[in-house]
Amino acid sequence: MKTADLQYDGLECYGFIYGDAHVPYRIERREIATDKPRKVAISVHPDCRVVVSAPADASNSDIHDAVMKRAKWIVDNVQAFSQQQAHVQTRRYVSGEMQFYLGRRYVLKVSDSIDAPARVKLERGNLVVTLRHSRQDKATQVKALLSQWYRARAQHVFEKRFTQLLPQAHWVSEPPNFRVLPMVKQWGSCSVKGTLMLNPHLVKAPRHCVDYVILHELCHIAEHNHSKRFYRLLAQVMPDWRATKQELDGMAELLLNE
Repeated sequence: MKTADLQYDGLECYGFIYGDAHVPYRIERREIATDKPRKVAISVHPDCRVVVSAPADASNSDIHDAVMKRAKWIVDNVQAFSQQQAHVQTRRYVSGEMQFYLGRRYVLKVSDSIDAPARVKLERGNLVVTLRHSRQDKATQVKALLSQWYRARAQHVFEKRFTQLLPQAHWVSEPPNFRVLPMVKQWGSCSVKGTLMLNPHLVKAPRHCVDYVILHELCHIAEHNHSKRFYRLLAQVMPDWRATKQELDGMAELLLNE
C-alpha cells in the first residue's frame, strides 16, 4: 500500500493509492470548541467525491493516517458509486423515458398540439408533456417544461412537509425561510442565518427521503456542523435517518440526472 499527496488549484487536496486505485480526497477544515470531540470524519458522495472533515489545527499527517485506516471502506464506496453512474444514461426527453415523482416511476409521453396550452400533467402512470408548435428543439422544450413543473411541485410539497415537520423541531422558534434552488451535488443546505435551500430534484424521491433532508437542514439551525450533537438531534426526530440517507444516496445519480 502506497500513498501519494496531491495539491492543485490552491485547494487542500490530497490522495492515496490502494491496490490499483488512486483516490483523491479534499480536506475541509472546521473550527470546534475545546470540549467537543476532535475526530476526523470521512464521507464518500454519490458523485465519487471523498471529503474529509477535520479540526482546523489537525496536521496533514494525522488526517492522512485517519484516511488510510479507512482506505478499503473509501475505495469500496467510490467503486460502488462509480458503478451506479455507469448505468445512468443521459436523458433525451422523448416518449418512453422514465421520470420520477415522490418515489414513483412515470413514463414520459410527449405530444404536440395546435390549440392546447403547453403543460405537464400526471395521468394514469404517465407524465404527459404537451407541446405547442415551435421552432425550438423538442427536447429543449420538454426539458424546460419539466424543470418548471418539478420546481412548482417541489415548492408545494416542501411547504406541506415543513408544516408537518416543524412541530418536531422544538429548537426552531420561528418557521425558517426556505428557497427551492437547483443544485448539482446537494439535496439541501442551511445558511448561517438559518435560510434553508432545497433542491427541486428532491421531489422525485420518496416522501420519507424528503422529510429526512428537511429535518437534516432544520437540525443545522441548532448545530451548524456535523458534530455528535448534530447527529443526536437528528436521531431524536428521525431514528432511522441512516437507512433513509443510504436509500437517498443510492438514488442520487438517477434522480439528479438531467
